[in-house]
Amino acid sequence: MAAEPEILDELRRLRARVPQLTGALVTGTDGTPLAQDTPGVDAEAMAALTAAAHGAAVRLADLTGQGAVRELVVHGVYGYVAAYTAGGSAVLTLLAQDRVNLGRLLLEGRRSGARVGELVDARRAAQAAPARPRPAKPAAPGAGQAGARTRTARAARTANTDARTTTDS
Repeated sequence: MAAEPEILDELRRLRARVPQLTGALVTGTDGTPLAQDTPGVDAEAMAALTAAAHGAAVRLADLTGQGAVRELVVHGVYGYVAAYTAGGSAVLTLLAQDRVNLGRLLLEGRRSGARVGELVDARRAAQAAPARPRPAKPAAPGAGQAGARTRTARAARTANTDARTTTDS
């Protein structure tokens, strides 16, 4: 799946709202990178690790009865890695400096995760939907079955007119 401009726009808007973000990545839950704004980071390796970490978080939350995973936050010496469930088949991962307001990061990440999830799910649904057959061009008047019905109706009217003319005389 190629990165959609709407997803990239959402990542750029998110980085504008949270200036301490140093990167953002959208990946499928299978580890496929879908969109990225991660300068200096190997997006494919990050996508694979994100998918693995998200899968482990899903299993951990399930095992402990915590419900569906919303987010996973890792706090390192130099900053944060936060991963958010984005719809049914994607994960939004954010990289942030250590000085980021964590509450702001979580709030904005949740909002963007929901928006990205809508975009990814809509795209996947559109791809999975069966192609609709094109409507047939209307037949020329008098052609095909509709034309046959028209000719039959015309013949019946003519026969009725002929019958009335004969009985009226």
